[in-house]
Amino acid sequence: MPDPSNQCGAYSPPFLFAMQQGMQLIQRKDDIVILYTQNAQVRHVRLNATHPRALEPRAMGDSIGHYEGDTLVVDTVGVKVAPYTVVDRFGTPQSEAMHVVERYRLIDAKEAQAALDRHLTIVGTTGPMVADPDYGKGLRVEVVVEDPNVFTGPWSANVTYRRVIRGYNEGVCAENNVDMFHLGDTHVPMADRPDF
Repeated sequence: MPDPSNQCGAYSPPFLFAMQQGMQLIQRKDDIVILYTQNAQVRHVRLNATHPRALEPRAMGDSIGHYEGDTLVVDTVGVKVAPYTVVDRFGTPQSEAMHVVERYRLIDAKEAQAALDRHLTIVGTTGPMVADPDYGKGLRVEVVVEDPNVFTGPWSANVTYRRVIRGYNEGVCAENNVDMFHLGDTHVPMADRPDF
């Protein structure tokens, strides 16, 4: 099924939580930049701001954030719905009424490892990742999703991260991607005559 990951699209929230195995938060004076490890996805979260009145929908939406004690709260609206914009890998649609609230907080490493162990038991491994044994924290992201045009009510999920021992590997989506399992070679450009 075509989705942002196999069509080089933006991983708007909440889809990005279904796909991203790693991320890096960069705190700056007036915003937070979130770099995701897959396909050069970048988000900007303006701190202590409000959503514009005349909000122009964008691929990653409009994200604002503030701190509640030691918890970073990120509020996102205005996700532009494109041909492959979906909520999850199952192709669940979303509308421009999508509203996502994320709450980021540090948790104890043992609690984070227990969450990852549960994930491995239910889903299995998603690749070779070794948690940094010297870092005593994990990162929990609690996500609440609302879209009254698609869902009958809000729903929530948790995502847990551990600091891993490996470099930051960049993944880049290839242009003219071919999904051989579903669409054949319909996306491959063809010349009218041979080049040689």
